[in-house]
Amino acid sequence: MHKYEKIWISLGTASLAVFLIILGISAVHGGHTPAASGIETINPEHVREDARFSEPGLKKATDGDHDYDLYFLASAFMYEPGEVEIPAGSTVKIHVTSPDVVHGFQVVGTNVNMIAEPGLVSTYEMTFDEPGEHLIVCNEYCGVGHTDMTSTLKVVNGGIANE
Repeated sequence: MHKYEKIWISLGTASLAVFLIILGISAVHGGHTPAASGIETINPEHVREDARFSEPGLKKATDGDHDYDLYFLASAFMYEPGEVEIPAGSTVKIHVTSPDVVHGFQVVGTNVNMIAEPGLVSTYEMTFDEPGEHLIVCNEYCGVGHTDMTSTLKVVNGGIANE
């Protein structure tokens, strides 16, 4: 090996080592960890035992800047609940998970578009100002009944009967 090749290989290796050390120090110093942060996890085998998803639906918010929490369970070719009403003008934080496979969760006509993945709880906050009906569809192929996987979100004027 030529003398200049040895020099360039040594400089390249030393530069790589220095960059990796700087990256490691800055990651540890900044409090970063290899685990996902800010993502809520849930055991997919016991998702129906969780109080929020045992009876999914609209619930008055107890914390945060939103009015309601809306819990959806996406499972083999159906959403629970099959239909939900929310009052117009309310801010809703939608929580979606799945106990079986990956599903999509899209509220047609809005920006709500999430993945319902086993073991994770996806969330999206949205204000529904206009009364009307929105179809909820699975936009992630999940099996033979995929095309029948729908739900309805109704935005209504005034209060809700089940509040």
